[in-house]
Amino acid sequence: MMSSSFNIYRVGISFVMMCIFYKSAVDSLSELSPQKYFSTLQPGKASLAYFCQADSPRTSIFLEELNEAVKPLQDFGISVAKVNCVKEETSRYCGKEKDLMKVYLFRGNILLREFPTDTLFDVNAIIAHVLFALLFNEVKYITTLEYLQNIENSLKGKANIAFSYVRAIGTPEHRAVMEAAFVYGTTYQFVLTTEIALLESIGTEAIENAHFYFFHCKQVLDLTQQCRRTLMEQPLATLNIHRFIKTMEAPLLTEVAEDPQQVSTVHLQLGLPLVFIVSQQATHEADRRTAEWVAWRLLGKAGVLLLLRDSLEVDIPQHANVVFRRAEEGAPVEFLVLHDTELIISRVEGNTHIEEMQEDEDEDVQSPDMDIQDDEVAETVYRHRKTQLPLELTVELTEETFNATVVASDSIVLFYAGWQAVSMAFLQSYIDLAIKLKGTSTMLLTRVNCADWSDLCTKQNVTEFPVVKMYKEGKHPVSYAGMLGTEDLLKFILLNRISCPVNITSVQEAEEYLSGELYKDLIPYSSMSVLGLFSPNMTTAKEDFTKAGNYLRGCVITGIYSEEDVLILSNKYGATLPALLLARHKEGKVESVPFANSRVQDIVQIVTNALLETFPEITVENLPVYLRLQKPLLILFSDGSINPQYTKAILTLVKEKHLDSLTPCWLNLKNTPAGRGILQTYFNALPPLPLIVVVNLHSGGQVFAFPSEQAVTEQNLLLWLKKLEAGLESPITILPAQEWKPPLPAYDFLSMMDAAASQHPTRKEPECTKETNMQKNDKKQHEEKSTIRKEPVETLRIKHWNRSNWFKEGDKSFRHDNKEL
Repeated sequence: MMSSSFNIYRVGISFVMMCIFYKSAVDSLSELSPQKYFSTLQPGKASLAYFCQADSPRTSIFLEELNEAVKPLQDFGISVAKVNCVKEETSRYCGKEKDLMKVYLFRGNILLREFPTDTLFDVNAIIAHVLFALLFNEVKYITTLEYLQNIENSLKGKANIAFSYVRAIGTPEHRAVMEAAFVYGTTYQFVLTTEIALLESIGTEAIENAHFYFFHCKQVLDLTQQCRRTLMEQPLATLNIHRFIKTMEAPLLTEVAEDPQQVSTVHLQLGLPLVFIVSQQATHEADRRTAEWVAWRLLGKAGVLLLLRDSLEVDIPQHANVVFRRAEEGAPVEFLVLHDTELIISRVEGNTHIEEMQEDEDEDVQSPDMDIQDDEVAETVYRHRKTQLPLELTVELTEETFNATVVASDSIVLFYAGWQAVSMAFLQSYIDLAIKLKGTSTMLLTRVNCADWSDLCTKQNVTEFPVVKMYKEGKHPVSYAGMLGTEDLLKFILLNRISCPVNITSVQEAEEYLSGELYKDLIPYSSMSVLGLFSPNMTTAKEDFTKAGNYLRGCVITGIYSEEDVLILSNKYGATLPALLLARHKEGKVESVPFANSRVQDIVQIVTNALLETFPEITVENLPVYLRLQKPLLILFSDGSINPQYTKAILTLVKEKHLDSLTPCWLNLKNTPAGRGILQTYFNALPPLPLIVVVNLHSGGQVFAFPSEQAVTEQNLLLWLKKLEAGLESPITILPAQEWKPPLPAYDFLSMMDAAASQHPTRKEPECTKETNMQKNDKKQHEEKSTIRKEPVETLRIKHWNRSNWFKEGDKSFRHDNKEL
């Protein structure tokens, strides 16, 4: 990058084409003889030469594309010419038939690269390949995650990285990256890959598209810390990359003390809005931390500024804490009251969403109340409604094809409803799964739209959406009960490749099983392997364990060993038969747990508890698992990785049984931004981190904070916990006892459909009932389904359906029921 010996701005480049008997008019190309061409070569200048002996359709097509590339290449200081070769020419580039379809790249008289002309298939490929060859120091092409990590580590504290993934070399996206590298290659290290597995390792969800990331490595001084990564959400095009990089170069946060209407930044010039976080002297530090967090979240989407109210001459409404200014010239400044940082993010993204809606000519004009979404899932689905999913990666099943398909092959079936927001959101994850498993899985991925095939879904006992079931020949279908995400569903599928439990037949095989060698490809998806040890005559215990293994399938690897020499294993691991051996692969330890007289549910509970971490990082996904323990949470909040001394102190207390009545855990605000909202609820403002709190969610709702002035040691923590137990500490807040309900009642879609279908001869207003009423009327509605399906029914879309006459008549009914919540 910085050390490139080729300065693209100082070196002239000539792009030369050699061909004879080409009679088409290509006025933009200079035509030279071989002798003239070689005499014009100058040291340090690059040129490209093509030799052919006769005109051909292929040659004509190539020259047409080359002609299209002349003007763009000239913009980069690259001249383009065609050289006509004669039959008597003795040059090595004119005389060999096998060389006629190659293009040779020179710098001076030195050959740099040769290309088959089929790689230069259009104007984008020509420009991309030429710049890629010339910018070999500015752009690193990589194929492995290790190579990327090495580059990242070498540039920490020195420079930032522009990382891009394109589907193939020579595509329009590749050209865009190369053109950006031409301009910014001496400032940033450009890294390029075409490996989809490398993109997956970064954590991108929509891996079917090209991506451009900015790695913020220059400010990272700790080699163990990962560089922050910002994804460009716009399509990968030259202008978008330019705008994106310009926002990355702008200050993350700027403090201002002037009228927001008069402030000008690069964001406004690029068409992005400005967000002002209003601050005052007393809360300046806390406000700055909040503003920095918002700035990182909105990087590339908006400019964030800290507005100092105390030194501002212009009056700002006393209640306002956020000022929003759009990029349009003359747009009024908006003064807002937003008590949650997520609302600020939504405001910016929602503003973009509203502008997109106004540009959509196909959408009906709706009143303001219909633009307000009470359901974040429905909002997200609507916002991405135009995204085309590669549904062809899965097989769509119908009532006619279902049985034949699931009998012929092992199948995963997604039952969903095309009108339901959660179903459509999960369909994206399901397609991402299909992309991950493409060409590697023997399991057929299929889907059934229950909106079209309701009878089929009823026969398969599908009563809610979405539902995923696994069908294997000769076995009952297995329902997936995990999180509705790609990784969890992938784990479920992979762990179901083997029997649950798998039958182990020898001591040696058992040792390989416990060490992780037997199923090492599955260890990343199951951090623990469970082996049941039984004497051959323990029939009942084996049956119970087998049932428990079936129940746990897709969650953990289970095995069973009941040979005559089982005592060899029981003696080695100090286990009393029957016993469970829990092999924890990360720690490399095997723990034995006796379970005599334990029933199926007891075994499941033992394994489930064993899967829980001692000091886990709490995330949105795993929080429900730890809440089920019904214990107060001891949470260490941090803004990044935690101090090893803190971890040691807490684990010591766990080992000494001082925390048996609590669930110790930690929450990284960088990985789980929702933690900021939690802390603001506890403290009204974001406190300094790290911070330890005890939250008693299940009885009383008290929140206690460990004194921030004390060091986090075993002794101080234990003393503080004893004061809590003795009632000597006062809570910083008490959480109200309230249920988590939807903002609005559930819509009774069957009643709506009934109303639409029965408009002739009479009209019936739709009813919006509570969920309890829906359940009471479920039987009646089920009986009416067959009749309703035969009538023409208007298609509904969650929250954005067409406002037909029957909806208008029922509007009062809807609002009346809303007031009951």
